[in-house]
Amino acid sequence: MRRFNGTELLVATHNAGKLQEIGSLLEGFGISVVSAASLGLPEPEETENSFIGNAKLKAHAAARASGLISLADDSGICVDALKGAPGVYTADWAETPNGRDFTVAMERTWRELEAAGAPKPWTAQFRCTLVMAWPDGHDEVFEGVMPGAVVWPMRGNQGHGYDPIFVPDGHDITFGEMESGMKNKISHRADAFRKLIAGCFT
Repeated sequence: MRRFNGTELLVATHNAGKLQEIGSLLEGFGISVVSAASLGLPEPEETENSFIGNAKLKAHAAARASGLISLADDSGICVDALKGAPGVYTADWAETPNGRDFTVAMERTWRELEAAGAPKPWTAQFRCTLVMAWPDGHDEVFEGVMPGAVVWPMRGNQGHGYDPIFVPDGHDITFGEMESGMKNKISHRADAFRKLIAGCFT
């Protein structure tokens, strides 16, 4: 496994919430974290049908364009009663003519579960795939998962994305109600990051 030996890590995202979350997870390693947005890099179209495929696409595009070691994450919620949907289309369900609106996405998730007549609990998993790519084309892949259940109505205004409708296993509050420090310890992204840090940073 290749070690990270730089001082600056490019995070291949235009999502400020995700950049902040990743920055907090890497605190203590003396690394400066910059976003693709801050460097004016375009967001590549996510044309793959898997989290790994999309994360690789984004990480390698950023590494090639910047010459920096780049980290990309592709993550989403997979609802069992919807046969794993929205899955890799998690962000697509939030697309509107005026940009992404995750309230729209959460309402769609609820409507589809109701239409399917799915019995509760509506079990689901948040999944995260991290890919660290080097400018020479090498990459390392790490996957994390947080099992739980979808609930309705939405609860809480913390976090981002589908957090207000997801209760992680072992808890009775949604990610949207959870203090960010707690979420960052137990989330799917934290699970993947523990593996990344063990593999590339320690």
